[in-house]
Amino acid sequence: MAENLAPDHWERYTQLLRGWQQTFKVELRHLQRHYNHSGLHTYQRMIGCELLEDGSTTGFLQYAYDGRDFISFNKDSLSWVAIDNVAHIIKRAWEANLHELQYQKNWLEEECVAWLKRFLEYGKATLERTEPPVVRTSRKETFPGVMTLFCRAHGFYPPEISMTWMKNGEDIFQEVDHGGLLPSGDGTYQMWVSVDLDPQSKDVYSCHVEHCGHQMVLEAPQEQKEVYQPTQVNE
Repeated sequence: MAENLAPDHWERYTQLLRGWQQTFKVELRHLQRHYNHSGLHTYQRMIGCELLEDGSTTGFLQYAYDGRDFISFNKDSLSWVAIDNVAHIIKRAWEANLHELQYQKNWLEEECVAWLKRFLEYGKATLERTEPPVVRTSRKETFPGVMTLFCRAHGFYPPEISMTWMKNGEDIFQEVDHGGLLPSGDGTYQMWVSVDLDPQSKDVYSCHVEHCGHQMVLEAPQEQKEVYQPTQVNE
């Protein structure tokens, strides 16, 4: 970004956001009066656009009050979708300004998409890189008489990954517990899956990982130890 954007780019956006902040304070006070609320409340705005794999685009603009959906913009019909009676009051006021409705539609479909494509080009080397996962399997007695198998992957990018356990070569989706996909703090991601089993079981468990078209298969350790798979992956 620093190499491609004007030096004052972020300062101009900072000033723009400060202006929005003042507008939000006014609108929040209006909402509190309509709801007859006092005390601490939140008012949020989410706006953005998406560039899909087939080249098509989508745009969204919506507001929330106290963490709940409040009103959202339908750019195709140039209208606002209201959630409750107070939102209907806002809807009538905002839909009276046809110029603003058209401006929001144009911003979502044109300006936002143009900026998104520009940013993608600026960050191409980083955003389109591929870093394969480092995968480890381990087993641990989590409760008396219950053994848990863990399969952990870390250091991968992009974040899209498929991980599951198989028993004797068959999928066991219903029994597998999935940990959330988490950022590692260095631009890569991490994730884990686990499955419980009887310590006396003779079944063969294997962890299957797929990332960017590459597949990895690790058999679970038969003893309470860790099995490590380096970053090399096979098609």
